[in-house]
Amino acid sequence: MPIASETLLFGLALVASLGCGVNAGFFFAFSVVVMRALAERPAPEGISTMQAINVVVLNRWFLGAFFGTALISIAALVVAAGRWSERGSAWLLAGALLYLVGTLLVTMLFNVPRNESLKRLSPGAVESQAYWNDYLASWTAWNHVRAGAALLAAACFGMAMNV
Repeated sequence: MPIASETLLFGLALVASLGCGVNAGFFFAFSVVVMRALAERPAPEGISTMQAINVVVLNRWFLGAFFGTALISIAALVVAAGRWSERGSAWLLAGALLYLVGTLLVTMLFNVPRNESLKRLSPGAVESQAYWNDYLASWTAWNHVRAGAALLAAACFGMAMNV
């Protein structure tokens, strides 16, 4: 494999692995700390806090890490498909697909719609309690999927650097 090609694969895998690791850690901490803490609070307090978190999380640092890793994953997917015969390409492709499907797509299909529904709730309304209980369980379950997919993607990108 030519040196430039090795450098491209290694660089993509390194940046993607780091991005996936950052996102995996963020989602993991959210699942095992933040959501558990919110579940222990009275529903109106948990709802209003999560509503605030869903506004604050839309910042350049989180969005840069989240969507930047998606862009790097798309580039890795293209490079892997175009250089399929080169060492590490299968790991690069696996990492890209895990991140794009298991993290990005899961976010868009499952977590964001729940956040949008939560945004419309009045924290003190009686009917909000039932949604909150379902939200805690379902949102967190899908967040576990995102954390696991990002962690596995990081491992795949790491393997792409070492074959």
